[in-house]
Amino acid sequence: MSDLRALGAEFVRREVVPYLQEWEDAGEIPRELHRTAAGQGLLGISFPEEVGGGGGDVLDTVELQEGMFEAGASSGLMAGLFTGGIALPHIAAHGSPDLVDRFVRPTLAGERIGALGVTEPGGGSDVAGIRTTARREGDVYVVNGAKTFITSGVRGDFVTTAVRTGGAGHAGLSLLVIEKGAPGFTVDRALTKMGWHCSDTAELSFVDVEVPVANLVGEENAGFYYIAEQFVVERLALAVHAYGIAARSLELTAAYCRDRETFGKPLIANQVVRHKLVEMRRQVEVARAYTREVAARHVRGDSVIAEVCLAKQTACDAATYVCDQAVQLHGGTGYMHGTEVERHYRDARILPIGGGATEVLTDLAAKLLGYAR
Repeated sequence: MSDLRALGAEFVRREVVPYLQEWEDAGEIPRELHRTAAGQGLLGISFPEEVGGGGGDVLDTVELQEGMFEAGASSGLMAGLFTGGIALPHIAAHGSPDLVDRFVRPTLAGERIGALGVTEPGGGSDVAGIRTTARREGDVYVVNGAKTFITSGVRGDFVTTAVRTGGAGHAGLSLLVIEKGAPGFTVDRALTKMGWHCSDTAELSFVDVEVPVANLVGEENAGFYYIAEQFVVERLALAVHAYGIAARSLELTAAYCRDRETFGKPLIANQVVRHKLVEMRRQVEVARAYTREVAARHVRGDSVIAEVCLAKQTACDAATYVCDQAVQLHGGTGYMHGTEVERHYRDARILPIGGGATEVLTDLAAKLLGYAR
C-alpha cells in the first residue's frame, strides 16, 4: 500500500468510520473534519504549492481517495469533504492573487468551505443555457437567479457561481465568487436526497445581490471555458467514487458470504454466489484500470474529454451492478438502514447523474469520437 493510500485509509478509520452514521442522520459533516483533514494534508494534495496546495497531481488524489474508500468512506462523505475540489480549481487557475488569498488558501487549510453553483432549476446539464444574470453597475455586479442541487450549499461560506454577463449561449458566461451573508443571497432550503445523506445539498437564490467586480474569476464571458476545462478532473473523481464504493461493497460482500451459513453451508459454497462475486470483481477491476489509464493520460497532457466520459460510465455501471448485488447477497441484512452496503447502494444512484448525466456525456463522446455530425 502506497503512503498516500495508507494515509487516506488511516484517516477514515480514525476520523470517519466511528461517526459516519451519526453524520448521515444529521444530514451534514462537521466543519471540524475539514480542519482535521487539512492538518493531515488531504484537502489540497493536487493543488499547486503556490496557492497553498501540496503540489501533486490527479493521480495522487486518486491514490489517496482509493485508500479512503477501501477503509469505508462513503461517496457522500467524500463529496462534502472534498467540495473544494470543484469550488476552487477555477479560482486557482484564473483568479487574481487576492481571490486566491481570500478563498483558495483558507479553504485548503480547512478554515472555509466552498461550493460550486452551476446547475439551475429546470436546467440540468445544460451549462450553456444558464439564466442567472449578473449586470455590471460600476464596481459591482448585480446578480439575480437561482441554483439547485448545490453540494455543500448549506454549510458553504462562498459559492463559485456561473452567471450570465453577456449574450445567450456559452460565450456569455462568467464566474463570480459570491459570499454567504451578502444581502439578497439566501439558502432557500436544504434538499433531502435518496443518498449522499451526510453531504448537505441546497437550493440557492440571488435577488439583487451586489458582488464586487474584484470577485470575478479571470475574464468576463470566459466562464464556460473555465468550467469546461475542469470537467475532466470532476468526472475522473466521480469515476473513482463509483469503483471505490463498488470495490468496498465487494470486499464486504465476500466476507459476509464466507461467514454466513445457510442450509448447513457457507453462502460462498454455492456456485451461483461465487460467480456473482467474480463478475463483481471483473467490473471493479475494469473500471479501476481504465479510469487510472485515462487519469495518467490527462496528467501527461493528452486530451481525454471523450475518454473520461467513457471512464465515468464504465465506473458508474460497475457501481450500479456491484452495489445492487452486494445488497442482494447480504439478503435482509443488506436492506437495513445503516448497513454499509445499503448506504453504498443509495449513494451509487447519483453518480450516473452528477457531473454530467450519462446520456449527455455519451452524446458528447459520440461527437468527439466522430460518430455524430
